[in-house]
Amino acid sequence: MSTSTPSTPPFRDPLLPFGKRIDDLMARLSLEEKIGFLHQFTPAVERLGIAAFRTGQEALHGVAWMGPATVFPQAVGLGATWNEELVRRVGDAVSKEVRAMRALDDRVGLNVWSPTVNLLRHPLWGRNEEGYSEDPKLTSAIATAYTRGLRGDHPVYWRTAPVLKHWLAHNNETDRDTSSSSVPPRVLHEYDLRAFRETVEAGAVAGVMPAYNLVNGRPNHLSPYLGEHLRRWTDEELLVCSDAGAPSNLVDSEHYFDTHEEATAAALRAGVDSFTDHGTDSSKITARVRGALDRGLLTEADIDTAVRRQLSVRFRLGEFDGAGAYDEAGAFDTPEHRALAREAAEQAIVLLKNDGLLPLAPDTRIAVVGLLADECKLDWYSGTLLHRSTPLDGLYERFGAERVVFAEGVDRIRLRTSAGTFLHVPAADDAPGTAPGTEAALDPALLTGRTDLPPLTTDAEGTELALVDWGEGVLTLRAPDGRYLSVADDGFLRASADQPGGWVVQETFRLEPHGDGHLLRHLGTGRHVCVTADGVKVAETDPEVFRPVVAERGEEAVARAAAEADVVVVVAGNDPHINGRETEDRPTLRLPAHQERLLRAARAANPRTALALVSSYPYAVDPAALPAVLWTAHGGQAAGTALARVLAGDVSPAGRLPQTWYADDADLPDLLDYDVIGGRQTYLYFEGTPLFPFGHGLSYASFSYTDLRQRVEEGAVRVSFTVTNTGDVTADEVAQLYTRAADPSLPRPRRELVAHRRVTLAPGRSADLSFTVPLASFAFWDVAHGRWRREPGPYELLAGASSEDIRLRETVTLDGEAAAPRPVAEHGLEAVRFDEHGGIAITDRTKVSGDAVTPAADGGTGELLYRACDFGTGVTRMTVEVAGEGTVEASLDGGPALAVLSASPGAPGAGPYDYTVLGTGFTAEGVHDLRLTLRGRVRLARVGFSA
Repeated sequence: MSTSTPSTPPFRDPLLPFGKRIDDLMARLSLEEKIGFLHQFTPAVERLGIAAFRTGQEALHGVAWMGPATVFPQAVGLGATWNEELVRRVGDAVSKEVRAMRALDDRVGLNVWSPTVNLLRHPLWGRNEEGYSEDPKLTSAIATAYTRGLRGDHPVYWRTAPVLKHWLAHNNETDRDTSSSSVPPRVLHEYDLRAFRETVEAGAVAGVMPAYNLVNGRPNHLSPYLGEHLRRWTDEELLVCSDAGAPSNLVDSEHYFDTHEEATAAALRAGVDSFTDHGTDSSKITARVRGALDRGLLTEADIDTAVRRQLSVRFRLGEFDGAGAYDEAGAFDTPEHRALAREAAEQAIVLLKNDGLLPLAPDTRIAVVGLLADECKLDWYSGTLLHRSTPLDGLYERFGAERVVFAEGVDRIRLRTSAGTFLHVPAADDAPGTAPGTEAALDPALLTGRTDLPPLTTDAEGTELALVDWGEGVLTLRAPDGRYLSVADDGFLRASADQPGGWVVQETFRLEPHGDGHLLRHLGTGRHVCVTADGVKVAETDPEVFRPVVAERGEEAVARAAAEADVVVVVAGNDPHINGRETEDRPTLRLPAHQERLLRAARAANPRTALALVSSYPYAVDPAALPAVLWTAHGGQAAGTALARVLAGDVSPAGRLPQTWYADDADLPDLLDYDVIGGRQTYLYFEGTPLFPFGHGLSYASFSYTDLRQRVEEGAVRVSFTVTNTGDVTADEVAQLYTRAADPSLPRPRRELVAHRRVTLAPGRSADLSFTVPLASFAFWDVAHGRWRREPGPYELLAGASSEDIRLRETVTLDGEAAAPRPVAEHGLEAVRFDEHGGIAITDRTKVSGDAVTPAADGGTGELLYRACDFGTGVTRMTVEVAGEGTVEASLDGGPALAVLSASPGAPGAGPYDYTVLGTGFTAEGVHDLRLTLRGRVRLARVGFSA
């Protein structure tokens, strides 16, 4: 029954289905109004009473960029909890704060761009902190939980509309808008698509955001997989929002199209529905859409499709139904959210090693030292802290200030000029209504650009500065009152920042040897620091030559503090805005040299030294001489309290590593090698010895695993086993279930996570855990036939406490489909469906769809192997569909070349997509392995055979 009246149009009738309401509204919108909907900042349609709308509200681990909000642990820390129910509650709290903040500020959006489900394939990726895990099963489980919390629990209306980032195969910041990820079909289906697919299929996802990079030579914003895969996983309309500036990149940096009209039309037709470009200025995008319409590159139907998807999200959010189902005006910084932030921070802590040093007795005298010992760091996607807890704060609170001694370990220096004077930091008033370093301090991004403070000067005495080397020679300098030296738009150097931060960090420097002194380069501008009559500033000319005068080395203070204590806790790690963040990959797994020196000094002064790593990513550290090592991601507002409670034994640690910790940089693949199978990457395929394996984490309790049982029924393997707390404290255990093909015919994972559960057990108590593993979990992508296939044979079921700590194993024999030769005589061969390759890159067959292969090195040589090709009763001719210039050689079973085809550039002006078919004699019958060798700048799309 409809309740619409002549004065109430059907699109505002809550009793009508959303589809009919969208139909009605679409019919009322003009073409110009619909074009306006395509930009991120959609204008109001006042004649219909429709408010303005924008896509995009960052909410990765709390509401970001909109001022004070509850700050939860970084995403990789949430992944380390291995606890979906906890993460769902975090998502629920974040979505409530989004609604509560929107009630106060309509700039806060309900279309949230979270979570990030890119797999943490490579630990040097600058945005490692934003993902959950290197494993697709764990990533999808955590992401599904978070999106369910963000979506809310109303049966019809969504509290917020989550958009997954970043589609697809995106793990590098280096050249991120021009590099192409070469992803073979098995890796695409078994790895990269899985995290997205399982999360979308769970039903709480409103859309996705394509990544900046290209995949197989084609920009992600033109990905045919949006239609071929993503939109087939759900019946809901999914909204695809471009990443910021990416539509313009299609022309400006990627040079994929000659004109923005072509690029915009292609992205829209590929499935991009909302264009995030040129900030709040929608005029450029709308002009490009009109231009594309005028040139016949788009139709109004193309625009309608995109607008419908956006409206579908807006209707689900209840925008057209008054107040809707959610009233969260009071759901902001509640006691429940504060408690949840602490619980999440506690559950994220991973105990990597413990030789009995932990937990600490209540009367322990503790030295807490290190560059992060009194820090509560934020990252680019954090909100502003309402509450702040550093490790030092937490230890003071838990053990008492009289039992805790602190040494930050910074080098303290003065910078002498060539004139014999020293840099001087003038006194400054506090920020309006605040004091830098306090709980209420302003957002660092706001403090950084201040020009109301006096710039640095020089005088005879100078000011002692705290100097921290964060690695690779990147320095920060801090005044005695805690303010960081920063450069504002006017170029002057001021002590004005509460923390390093901002899209371009203005608080980092480098000392460069110059003669008998050093130049001080400001990394934000690339300019050197100079001394002028107006004050100290950065400029392109007349750099000052400084001679640092060291008042104290950080390791000296650390050694003194360590010698006074029973136990030393060295808190080391990273600043999330320095040497590894969005736009910047890390150069190494090593701990920065400054922090290595502090760790050595502490250990030399007191062997009872624990290392607490607080970082956005793994490090390669040597734990041999350390009795205890812990890791946590930056844990948000409750980080320090959580760490202290774990050190004290109030909470038994139960976080588990969501990614492999490698022992050395030499264990890592190239950052741009996305072939996890061929490159033997992640715990799934890595054949070396990790520093700490995927799933690793210790406890203050011990657990036994017994009675593994399995049965096959109703399309699944039912697995159960018993876990018992054999220790003397209540603790959580994360039971993990892996599978392994025991006798595979092709490379399969060494072991693969299929289920896990975090359980709390009192001493002596047991839990019977049961898991249902669909038979589809045992399948792999059969490249020969382009579909999933389960191979018949034995499979191991492995239950334990990590991917390497397996306690129980059982073998189950499954039926399936035996391998069949490739019917190449009948159907030919898609070049990209190779079994093995060397020196090959996958590239775009056309700008719209399809893949081709080419030598990875420009003009180089690459090889492709296709196993078990069935040539039937015999073929006598081979054809290749190729573009470019070079040769294709074919051989069988490792023998000599039987055919060589040479491709020439073709007609003048022929491009990389101008394919031609070449043929030559080629005799074969029966089943053989086919090897193709490509030389030169040739693209191979397809191979055919005929009698």
